[in-house]
Amino acid sequence: MIVMHILPRIRLAAPAAAGLLLFALGACNMQPENIEVGPNDDQKEALAHAKPVELPPAIEASKSYRCKDNSVVYIDWFAGGKSATVRPKKDDSPVMLKADQAGQPLTAEGGYAISGTSKASNVDVTLPGKGKQSCKG
Repeated sequence: MIVMHILPRIRLAAPAAAGLLLFALGACNMQPENIEVGPNDDQKEALAHAKPVELPPAIEASKSYRCKDNSVVYIDWFAGGKSATVRPKKDDSPVMLKADQAGQPLTAEGGYAISGTSKASNVDVTLPGKGKQSCKG
Protein backbone atom coordinates (compact mmCIF):
# COMPACT_ATOMS: atom_id res chain seq x y z
CA MET A 1 0.00 0.00 0.00
CA ILE A 2 2.76 2.43 0.89
CA VAL A 3 4.62 1.49 -2.28
CA MET A 4 1.70 2.68 -4.36
CA HIS A 5 1.89 6.15 -2.77
CA ILE A 6 5.68 6.48 -3.02
CA LEU A 7 6.17 5.12 -6.55
CA PRO A 8 4.51 8.03 -8.36
CA ARG A 9 6.57 10.52 -6.39
CA ILE A 10 9.80 8.72 -7.30
CA ARG A 11 8.82 8.81 -10.98
CA LEU A 12 8.32 12.57 -10.75
CA ALA A 13 11.57 13.20 -8.82
CA ALA A 14 13.86 11.11 -11.04
CA PRO A 15 13.89 13.47 -14.07
CA ALA A 16 14.48 16.48 -11.81
CA ALA A 17 17.45 14.76 -10.14
CA ALA A 18 18.91 13.77 -13.52
CA GLY A 19 18.57 17.35 -14.76
CA LEU A 20 20.31 18.69 -11.66
CA LEU A 21 23.17 16.22 -12.16
CA LEU A 22 23.60 17.24 -15.81
CA PHE A 23 23.59 20.91 -14.78
CA ALA A 24 26.30 20.26 -12.16
CA LEU A 25 28.47 18.34 -14.62
CA GLY A 26 27.97 21.00 -17.28
CA ALA A 27 29.48 23.59 -14.93
CA CYS A 28 32.75 21.64 -14.79
CA ASN A 29 35.56 22.54 -17.13
CA MET A 30 36.28 19.30 -18.94
CA GLN A 31 39.47 20.59 -20.58
CA PRO A 32 42.72 18.96 -19.40
CA GLU A 33 44.84 21.10 -17.10
CA ASN A 34 48.36 21.80 -18.32
CA ILE A 35 51.04 21.98 -15.65
CA GLU A 36 54.32 23.41 -16.79
CA VAL A 37 57.53 22.58 -14.99
CA GLY A 38 60.26 25.02 -15.70
CA PRO A 39 63.39 26.62 -14.36
CA ASN A 40 61.46 28.95 -12.04
CA ASP A 41 62.49 27.75 -8.57
CA ASP A 42 61.33 30.38 -6.10
CA GLN A 43 63.39 28.88 -3.22
CA LYS A 44 66.64 28.43 -5.12
CA GLU A 45 68.02 31.81 -4.07
CA ALA A 46 67.02 31.37 -0.42
CA LEU A 47 68.60 27.90 -0.30
CA ALA A 48 71.82 29.16 -1.88
CA HIS A 49 72.36 31.51 1.09
CA ALA A 50 71.04 29.20 3.84
CA LYS A 51 73.32 28.22 6.69
CA PRO A 52 74.35 24.56 6.80
CA VAL A 53 72.20 22.42 9.07
CA GLU A 54 73.90 20.36 11.76
CA LEU A 55 72.04 17.26 12.84
CA PRO A 56 71.82 16.55 16.56
CA PRO A 57 74.23 13.88 17.75
CA ALA A 58 73.04 10.31 18.08
CA ILE A 59 72.79 8.63 21.48
CA GLU A 60 75.98 6.66 22.01
CA ALA A 61 75.00 4.96 25.27
CA SER A 62 72.25 5.00 27.88
CA LYS A 63 73.40 3.95 31.32
CA SER A 64 72.28 3.99 34.93
CA TYR A 65 74.77 4.67 37.71
CA ARG A 66 74.59 3.90 41.43
CA CYS A 67 76.08 6.75 43.45
CA LYS A 68 77.81 6.81 46.88
CA ASP A 69 74.60 7.98 48.62
CA ASN A 70 72.85 4.89 47.14
CA SER A 71 70.81 6.97 44.68
CA VAL A 72 70.60 6.10 40.99
CA VAL A 73 71.12 8.55 38.11
CA TYR A 74 70.35 7.90 34.46
CA ILE A 75 72.68 9.33 31.81
CA ASP A 76 72.26 9.33 28.03
CA TRP A 77 75.64 9.93 26.38
CA PHE A 78 75.65 11.52 22.92
CA ALA A 79 78.16 10.83 20.14
CA GLY A 80 81.11 13.19 20.04
CA GLY A 81 81.58 13.30 23.81
CA LYS A 82 80.44 16.92 24.13
CA SER A 83 76.91 16.38 25.47
CA ALA A 84 74.78 14.14 27.67
CA THR A 85 71.47 14.23 29.49
CA VAL A 86 71.02 13.33 33.14
CA ARG A 87 67.89 12.31 35.04
CA PRO A 88 68.14 12.03 38.83
CA LYS A 89 65.02 9.82 38.79
CA LYS A 90 63.83 7.57 35.98
CA ASP A 91 60.62 9.60 35.41
CA ASP A 92 62.31 13.05 35.63
CA SER A 93 62.72 15.23 32.56
CA PRO A 94 66.27 14.99 31.19
CA VAL A 95 68.66 17.92 31.69
CA MET A 96 71.09 18.58 28.81
CA LEU A 97 74.73 19.04 29.83
CA LYS A 98 77.36 20.27 27.38
CA ALA A 99 81.09 20.89 27.09
CA ASP A 100 83.11 22.91 24.59
CA GLN A 101 85.54 20.06 23.95
CA ALA A 102 85.23 16.28 24.24
CA GLY A 103 86.71 15.01 27.50
CA GLN A 104 85.95 18.19 29.47
CA PRO A 105 83.36 18.10 32.28
CA LEU A 106 79.81 18.48 31.02
CA THR A 107 77.82 21.24 32.74
CA ALA A 108 74.37 22.81 32.78
CA GLU A 109 72.74 25.69 34.62
CA GLY A 110 71.38 24.94 38.06
CA GLY A 111 74.44 23.12 39.39
CA TYR A 112 74.56 20.05 37.14
CA ALA A 113 77.93 18.55 36.16
CA ILE A 114 79.29 15.23 34.94
CA SER A 115 82.97 14.24 34.75
CA GLY A 116 83.62 11.10 32.72
CA THR A 117 82.73 9.47 29.42
CA SER A 118 80.29 6.87 28.16
CA LYS A 119 83.06 4.26 28.19
CA ALA A 120 84.05 4.87 31.83
CA SER A 121 82.51 2.66 34.50
CA ASN A 122 82.86 5.40 37.14
CA VAL A 123 81.74 9.02 36.73
CA ASP A 124 81.52 12.00 39.04
CA VAL A 125 78.05 13.54 39.10
CA THR A 126 77.07 16.86 40.64
CA LEU A 127 73.35 17.45 41.15
CA PRO A 128 71.63 20.49 42.68
CA GLY A 129 71.37 20.10 46.44
CA LYS A 130 73.50 16.95 46.54
CA GLY A 131 77.00 18.10 45.63
CA LYS A 132 79.62 16.06 43.80
CA GLN A 133 79.67 12.31 44.27
CA SER A 134 81.19 9.28 42.60
CA CYS A 135 78.85 6.97 40.76
CA LYS A 136 79.47 3.48 39.38
CA GLY A 137 77.91 2.10 36.18
